[in-house]
Amino acid sequence: MNNAAIIATTGLVAAILFHPRLSDSKGWRATVTPLASIIGSGFLVIGPILDASFGYLAPIAMAALCTVAILFGAAIRRNIARIAEVGERSVAERVLDRAASWVLATAYAVSVAYYLNLLGAFSVSLTAHDDPATARIVATAALLFIAFIGWTRGFSALEGLEKISVSLKLAIIAGLLLGLGIHFGDRFAAGDLILNPIQTTGWNAVWLIFGLLVTVQGFETSRYLGEDYDPQTRIASMSRAQWVSAGIYMVYILLLSFLFPAGTIPQRETAIISLMELVAPVLPALLVSAALAAQFSAAVADTAGSGGLLHELTGGKIAPRTGYVLLAGISLVLTWSANVFEIITIASRAFAGYYALQSAVAAAGYWISGRVAGATGFAALGVLGVLIAFLGMPFAG
Repeated sequence: MNNAAIIATTGLVAAILFHPRLSDSKGWRATVTPLASIIGSGFLVIGPILDASFGYLAPIAMAALCTVAILFGAAIRRNIARIAEVGERSVAERVLDRAASWVLATAYAVSVAYYLNLLGAFSVSLTAHDDPATARIVATAALLFIAFIGWTRGFSALEGLEKISVSLKLAIIAGLLLGLGIHFGDRFAAGDLILNPIQTTGWNAVWLIFGLLVTVQGFETSRYLGEDYDPQTRIASMSRAQWVSAGIYMVYILLLSFLFPAGTIPQRETAIISLMELVAPVLPALLVSAALAAQFSAAVADTAGSGGLLHELTGGKIAPRTGYVLLAGISLVLTWSANVFEIITIASRAFAGYYALQSAVAAAGYWISGRVAGATGFAALGVLGVLIAFLGMPFAG
């Protein structure tokens, strides 16, 4: 019964998302890019991590993460509006923004390792070769394939996969939430909801939340859609994507956090697969399908973005294809020197550095405009970004 309902819901949502009236809508197209980036890899790992670490307070931890992300999003939205208002910004704003772009190029390299290591882990999760070494081999093969395509042909042949994977992923998440909702309702009616104890407390809890920032990252993509959308559309699309994703994340964590005893939550990156098998037999296969499509397309997008950024930042001295190979080298080192939880924290720190600089850009703009209160607020946000960049802690697993 649950399987049928989940499959029907997934199919219905997919049909809606693929319908030309929606998929060709300018507002939807502008929103789906940041939305897909936010509800990406993080969705697959965040639930079990928060449940295992924070127990019945996992929804509070998720709310904190979403709040921090929305605040950083406000800084980037302010910078989009500032460029539209004044055109040529001050020297300080331009220098800070250029520094942020360098940090973002580095963050992309780390995020590609994050995506492909998750791809490797999920690709072997339902096989007899479910072990870290095999997962790393798969991740390495995918990484080398992406670098080869980027070097020889560019990514135009692979870009279509991103559009398909976005709708597929969102449709499967809808099915997942329905399955969790049914399971939650059954457990609630039977009086069997579970209050797991809190395992991570004090400052360690704060540092762990800092280390998970990348799981709600992706909203900044709206900042770089200027060739396709006007400033107001990009600002609205980012805000809409952040609030929709926050709502989805909160429903997901609220449902998940009271269903599974702490001892039954596997301490690994693919824990969601084992947990969803208890909800409905069809969910593991659906989640693996979503994971493979989503991780590969996200890795392609970030590889392309990093190569283009390096080309722009070096004034054309580094060709995009050279940037792809440099990124692949960094990602390859991370793949074989760190586990997925460590890579998540490294990526969170890198993106936190980017958000700190974007917050500094927003603070500078407000200061120049004589708006001291706004400048102070964004400066404080920049300090928070620096703290996250230095103090984020990986999940112990």
